Order: sequence, then structure tokens, then C-alpha cells
Amino acid sequence: MGLVAELKDLVKSARERDPAAVSTLEILFTYSGVHAVINHRIAHWLYKQRVPFIPRWISQFSKFLTGIEIHPGAKIGKGFFIDHGMGVVIGETSEIGDGVTLYQGVTLGGTGKEKGKRHPTVGNNVVISAGAKVLGSIEIGNDVIIGAGAVVINSVPDRCTVVGVPGRIVKIGGEKVLSDEFHRMKLPDPVSDILSDCCARIDFLEKELKKIKKEKR
Repeated sequence: MGLVAELKDLVKSARERDPAAVSTLEILFTYSGVHAVINHRIAHWLYKQRVPFIPRWISQFSKFLTGIEIHPGAKIGKGFFIDHGMGVVIGETSEIGDGVTLYQGVTLGGTGKEKGKRHPTVGNNVVISAGAKVLGSIEIGNDVIIGAGAVVINSVPDRCTVVGVPGRIVKIGGEKVLSDEFHRMKLPDPVSDILSDCCARIDFLEKELKKIKKEKR
């Protein structure tokens, strides 16, 4: 994607997802998320060319200017938007699909246990809310929403909503997922089953006794 096309894509994403966006000029000159992505595109291209030092310098200089740290090795798709991006961190082996939105304080990081692919792979049209942490070499499906402050350490399928610490799925395709408490209520109760069997046997024996008494008469 050329520079002009990249700028148009960034402006379009900001207009679509930020109600506060007023004009193209304002977006290009005042949106730190836009600046961070432009700097990353340059750093990532140099990183792929195996240029030493300069990609990391661009990354760190961009962090100083914007408060957003994106490693040059991270792969980011089209339509990427960082809203109020202060504190966003995106690790080296992160892979981000198209149409993804991140809010302030989001981390796409590692757990310190992996080698090689250490950071998340995020699908298309994903929204990761303020302060959420997505950690490790996990996969986040398409059309996923991750709630504010969630800590996600396991892969998430498509069209899910995840909240909490640790992150748990509360919606699939817009439908609420039954709580753990409900599932525990529905677990088998062996004592209740035995009592029910005993009551059934007593009822059967009482009926048999009545039959025997009638026959003797």
C-alpha cells in the first residue's frame, strides 16, 4: 500500500470509529494513533529489509512522541485504528488482521514462557477495549470484543465477547453464555438419584403388597 493510500485508509478508519473526528486535517496532525501506525509502517518495511538499528530507533522515537510502542516486527493489516492510544504495547511477533481497533493501555504481549512466536494473532474486525491484556501465542478470532481490563491468556473463537480476569467468554454471536454457577446447579447429584430410586422401589413394593393382600381375600 502506497503512502497516499495508507493515509486515506487511516483517515477513513478514524472517521468511522471515532465520533470526535472532525476533519481530515485534524486526524492527520493531532491523532497519536495515526502517527504511531505511519511510523510503524516505515519501521516494518525497513525491518523486513533487514536494516539494522534504524527500525528499532524509529519505534522508540515514535513511542517517545505518541506513548504507543509497536515493535517493527509486528504485522498489522489494513484499517487499523488506535484510539486514545497512550500506553499501547504491541510485541514483535504479534499479527493483527484488518479492521482492528485498540484503545488506550492495551497490551499484545508475551508471557515470558514462549520462544519464537510469543505474541497473539488477532483476527479481523476485533475490538480490544481500554486496559485489556492479550498475552502469549494465542489466537483471537474474527469479530471478537474484549472488554476493558480483561486479561486473555487462552485462544478465543470467532464472534465472542470476553471479559474479566482471567478472561472468560460471556457471549457467542451476541447470545449470552450460561454462567458457571448455572452449570454447577445442573451437575448430577448422586445422593438425590439414590433417594429417588429408593422412593420408586418403595412405591413399587407397596403396590405389590396390596395386590398380594387382595389375592388372599
